[in-house]
Formats: sequence, structure tokens, C-alpha cells
Amino acid sequence: MTTTFEQMWADLAPVGRSSRTGGYFRQPFTAADDEAQAWFLGECARRDLRVERDGFGNVVAWWDSGGQAGGPGLLTGSHLDSVLDGGAYDGPLGVVSALAAVDVLRDRGVVPDRPLGIGVFREEEGSRFPLACLGSRLATGTTSWDEAKGLRDRDGVAVADVMDGPQGDPGDDRAGSALLAGVGTFVELHVEQGRDLVDRGAAIGVATGIWPHGRYRFDFTGEPNHAGTTRMEDRHDPMLTYAMTVLAANKQARLSGQRATFGRVAVRPNGTNAVPAEVTAWLDARASSTVDLMALVAEVERMAVDRAGRDGTDVVVTPESVTAEVVLDVELGGRIAAAHGWPLVPTAAGHDAGILSSAGIPSAMLFVRNPTGISHSPQESASVADCLAGVEALADTLALLTSGGRP
Repeated sequence: MTTTFEQMWADLAPVGRSSRTGGYFRQPFTAADDEAQAWFLGECARRDLRVERDGFGNVVAWWDSGGQAGGPGLLTGSHLDSVLDGGAYDGPLGVVSALAAVDVLRDRGVVPDRPLGIGVFREEEGSRFPLACLGSRLATGTTSWDEAKGLRDRDGVAVADVMDGPQGDPGDDRAGSALLAGVGTFVELHVEQGRDLVDRGAAIGVATGIWPHGRYRFDFTGEPNHAGTTRMEDRHDPMLTYAMTVLAANKQARLSGQRATFGRVAVRPNGTNAVPAEVTAWLDARASSTVDLMALVAEVERMAVDRAGRDGTDVVVTPESVTAEVVLDVELGGRIAAAHGWPLVPTAAGHDAGILSSAGIPSAMLFVRNPTGISHSPQESASVADCLAGVEALADTLALLTSGGRP
């Protein structure tokens, strides 16, 4: 098993990796992402797994063990795409561990009594198109093709330009994916994006739920002018309104114990010696409850509008991707945690498991310890020993749920 995991990890590691930063650029439906997908399909072929696809780029590889008694399928897996200049473990660890876990089960002589599959969902990060977990949303039908097909990336490329779309009637924009039709349970392994397990001194944890979170576009507009000849008191500068909104969001999140981050900004005309005409910025907001999230965003918007009034600028706020609070299956997670004494931990990061759970598929998550807690960064890490513990933990969990322990 050690050789299996480490060899797969080494094979996948160079794909989409920047030689300058060491981070990953595996944006969906790009050459690097396609190469990662090809790697996965090669590993599936090596294991004689039966591959199914939908028109949205999602893939499930089924282990036909010959001993299955039928019933709802058990799915594991994660995603292979990354944020811009992201870490190696966020997503791929769950995919590589799933393949290695199948190898462990075969070595143990386990014969699943229900279909067992490994899924890879496309565009989980939302790093290209403005909707996180796009692949799993389309696979579950929680987002329709009609809603998704017109979404565009930074270069103006539409989702419909890179995805085939619904299978079946090409004229039915409401049609979705049948890829998950037989799935009864989903278990996703993921590197922890925080330090909870470090503080507990535990290598493995089980998620309890996912904080509600969203992405909100702030469009600030003002009056473009010369940077040298325009007196400070005569300016209508949207950059100033934006800057003050960033500070206000940071303060409000700290006071309320929530999260608020402006991590992306676009300026027009983006000249050094010009007061800008427009500043567009994206707020990532997360909170411990839906009520708290709504209150946080509303307060940041109020403060932005108030500042715009003083600066002589305008601001419009548009929600782009909002995910409700997710409580993962309590009975399922509790059974998995109790089997090995693993701690139960919450997360403020979004995952495909949250989408499947919201769609009515009982879901659980295993976390692997992250020694620094850093994620969405080239510094994201996990020790080999903890990764191997994660493979064993996932194999144990899949064995538990394919041996009469199904929900």
C-alpha cells in the first residue's frame, strides 16, 4: 500500500505545478486539468475499474468485484482541480487515497456487498467559473444546466464552451446527470484546512458540518481622472471606497468571529497615473450560521454604501455563489468516528460532500492532519505517515460501510 500511494502521488505531483512558486495551476478544462484527468483514468484502467461520465466532466469509476448484492452504491473520491497557485493536497489527496484504499481492500480480500465507486468532480474550487463545486452541483441537479451554461471565466469563455452539457435530449436545458443515480452514500477524504487536528494531536478526524459561505461581487464606480492634476478633494475615487470597504469587512468579521476576505480585485483602466473608473472586487464571506452570514454581508454592504456616499462613488453588490449551512449525516459520521475513536470536527471550507449532502445523499468526510493548517497555498502539506494513515482510515470506513454497516 505504501508503494502504491507514494508512487501515485509522485506521478501526479508534477502535473500543473509551477516551477517558480511550487504551487498548482490546475484550472478546470485546461491542459493541466486534462492531464490530471488522464492520469486518473489511467489508474482506473490499471485496476479494471468501470468508468462512467456525464456531460459536465464528472467521472465515477466503479469496482465491479463480482460479489455485490446490489443496493445503493457507496462513493468516495474528491476533485483534482486547484485554486490559482494552490496546494498539492486539497482535492487530489482524496482521489489518490481512494485508489489506494481500493488496493488495500483487495489486498485484505474484502468483497464489497454493494457497488463501490471513486468519483472525481470537475471545477470544485470555482477558480475558473464563478460558482464553487460546479461539477457536483450539476451532477446532483442542485444547479441546472440552464443556470450554469452561460457562466463565464475571466477571459469571457462560457461554461457551455468547455462542457458538453446534459446527456439525453439536447434541447432540454433542465436535463441533468444520471451519474449519481445509484449512489446511496458518499465519503470524501480531504486534507484538513485548519489546525483542529494538530491541536488535538490526532492524525484523522471526521467532519460534523460545513459553515455557510458565499462569494459576492462588489462593483465600485467613480470618475476617471488624472492622478497628478486632480486635487484630492475633487476626486470620486472608487479605489478609495474599495480600500475602506476591505478594512471595514476585516473589522466586522473580527468583531463577530466570522470570516471576510477580499482576495480578488480588477481595476479599469488599471493605469499607474490615473484615478480609476471602476474597481470590481470579490468578497469571500463565511460564518458559523446562515443568520450570521447574512448579517455579516449586509453590514459590509451597508458600510460600503455609506463610504461610497462620502466618496461620491457608487457600489453595487451581487451574490455570485452562496452555499447554505451543511450538517453532514449525524448517524453516518458518528458511526465512522466511533469505530476508531476519531474526533468530530467542523470546517469552514466548502466541499463536494456538502453539495451531495444537500442533495439528499448521506455524506461523511474524513480529514487528514495538516501540520501548519495552511491551505489554498503552495505551503499546504501533510506528512507521508498521516497520508498513509488516511488511506487506512478510508479503507476501514469503506469496509465498514460495505459489510452490512450501510446507513
